[in-house]
Amino acid sequence: MQGQSQQQAYDRGITIFSPDGRLYQVEYAREAVKRGTASVGVRAEDGVVLAADKRARSPLMEPASIEKLHKADDHVGVASAGHVADARQLIDFARRQAQVNRLRYGEAIGIETLTKTITDHIQQYTQVGGARPFGVALIVGGIENGEPRLFETDPSGTPYEWQALSIGSDRSDLRDYLEEEYEEGLSTDEAVGLALDTLAQSNDGELAPDGVGVATITVEDDDGYTERSNEEIEAILDERDLLAGEEDEDGAEDAGDAEDAGDADEE
Repeated sequence: MQGQSQQQAYDRGITIFSPDGRLYQVEYAREAVKRGTASVGVRAEDGVVLAADKRARSPLMEPASIEKLHKADDHVGVASAGHVADARQLIDFARRQAQVNRLRYGEAIGIETLTKTITDHIQQYTQVGGARPFGVALIVGGIENGEPRLFETDPSGTPYEWQALSIGSDRSDLRDYLEEEYEEGLSTDEAVGLALDTLAQSNDGELAPDGVGVATITVEDDDGYTERSNEEIEAILDERDLLAGEEDEDGAEDAGDAEDAGDADEE
């Protein structure tokens, strides 16, 4: 009992390390991320692809209200997994930093600089009493000096750069799939296909157009960040034999109600 009570004491304080050097609140924040539906990022030769599982918990819910992909600036996109409310706070922070950089220096903020600014902000919430860590992980992708860059933020405030990654539920399985299938030199269209193939691994090999979001940021695209329409996504899913039928969609919604009852993405 004494050992359990000691662990609970370390449990309560974000600023208190356990004897083995752990911050339990940060680990609990990572668990919140694992409960969120998956998001995937893939770096291509000429751009970055972000894809997110955005299945609705109920057929009455408007799919457009599920926020998993965000535009931070013309050249930066962000995908999230975990608590949506926490993600929105960090997205707003990222947008402000991007605008401050444009006003102060007259140029677009670098992807690495923006990511590290976000993670510095996240890290402050791991060492201040009376606050809690952000229960969300982000994929930050964009174009920096004509080169695609792809980063991940962790609830501890640590940034990582990747060629391809997944966050959220089934992360390990999806990462294993990416490690097997990813190849350097992919075009953006090929990266979109790989991202959708990866998301399908945690959805019985099928996806619904309104249950997935895809955004691209390419080097040559004057519009910068672009989200693919449901019609475009449906065509790609059909081409890759990933398109769910109506019966499959109904079954997925029923399963989603039970599976996602405590899903952090829907809170």
